Amino acid sequence: MDWQVVVVGAGAAGLLAAARAAERGRRTLLLEKNRHPGVKILMSGGTRCNLTHAADRRGIVQEFGDQGRFLHSALAALSPQDLVELFEREGVATKIEPDTGKVFPASDKAADVLDALLARLRRSGCTLALEEPLVAFERAGEKGFRLTTSKRTLTAEKVLITTGGQSYPGSGTSGDAYAWAAAFGHTIVPPRPALTPITTDAAWVRELQGVTIPDVFVRVVETKPEEQPETSPAKGAGRAKRRGRGFLAERRGSFLFTHFGLSGPVVLDVSRVVSGHRQPRSLVLQCDFLPQIGEAELEERIKQEAAAAGKKQLGGLLASLLPRRLTDALLAQLDLPPERKLAELSRADRARFVAAIKRQPIAVSGTRGFKKAEVTAGGVALDEVDSRTMQSLKAPNLYFAGEVLDLDGPIGGYNFQAAFCTGWLAAESM
Repeated sequence: MDWQVVVVGAGAAGLLAAARAAERGRRTLLLEKNRHPGVKILMSGGTRCNLTHAADRRGIVQEFGDQGRFLHSALAALSPQDLVELFEREGVATKIEPDTGKVFPASDKAADVLDALLARLRRSGCTLALEEPLVAFERAGEKGFRLTTSKRTLTAEKVLITTGGQSYPGSGTSGDAYAWAAAFGHTIVPPRPALTPITTDAAWVRELQGVTIPDVFVRVVETKPEEQPETSPAKGAGRAKRRGRGFLAERRGSFLFTHFGLSGPVVLDVSRVVSGHRQPRSLVLQCDFLPQIGEAELEERIKQEAAAAGKKQLGGLLASLLPRRLTDALLAQLDLPPERKLAELSRADRARFVAAIKRQPIAVSGTRGFKKAEVTAGGVALDEVDSRTMQSLKAPNLYFAGEVLDLDGPIGGYNFQAAFCTGWLAAESM
């Protein structure tokens, strides 16, 4: 065989896996179809690269929901703390965002993360082949493989697929590996965009372009919005999951109005539910713009303010809590003029105003798709891959790691952690 190990795809999983395999004495080739490796690393986190999360292994597993069980062995092999120490040994100091737990390079430069991976790759003795896409591969003998690239044909004892999914196609992730995996008997869970902005036809929403709210509780419902509880979960908490009739997902975090609809971490985190729904236009985002205040408490607060300052205008009532543009837009939806005096606000209108703030429905039209998605949901079915080694249960000596698997987590460094640790475990197993 020409190579003991061939890794296909020089992204986060592939770069670390190839370096580790070579460090373990395996004659290793890393194939990459792009002119440069690690394109998506450089794009991620607004070019800052949120490389992991400060949670422990259990916290990472929980955030992946039902998929999280698949990560136990990979996280045991390379935990978030291990990953941080790995990069710091390579000279990349890190920092934790106190509000979110996201881990970034202290320099805020994704290039530092990529440079560290490439430095380790060079030291390992791995051969990196750029601008050489894999065209096809097949069995060569009982357990080996014959790989055809755009430039040559070669053989390998073991192959690790780390080509990613279909998100950010501009980075080269075009879903090539799904056909290869299927040819070896693997089931492909239909890929769909995740961590992607959500669109709406509601003109009033688009007119709020640029308005950001740091803390919003969002639910995705299939039918008319139902009553929300007066308390909302902790900011950023909770994997999206169904908890009742018509209730598909919930999340809390930063929220952004855009020219096409909605974005921000809280919206991105629930987007996989929208992109995976057969009729996304049947969905509504139910938004609580003041989750830190209960509904009854908010109504009492307005009532007391009216009693103390009856001449105060309705539009300026929540100036310290919400952007004025949002308040005016919500009032417009209720046909309540922002100039109305608080003393003139009826009990019924006060209740309507509170409901608009705490349970505002926004009709969904779809998502921005793979072009704007940070990650792909779907991929190689997890029950057909040995989670203890990342080896295929369908084809001996074939391995998978990273986003090519049916493995996607919320925003916050979880997906990079999954890529790095599954790649590391695969390299340790080959």
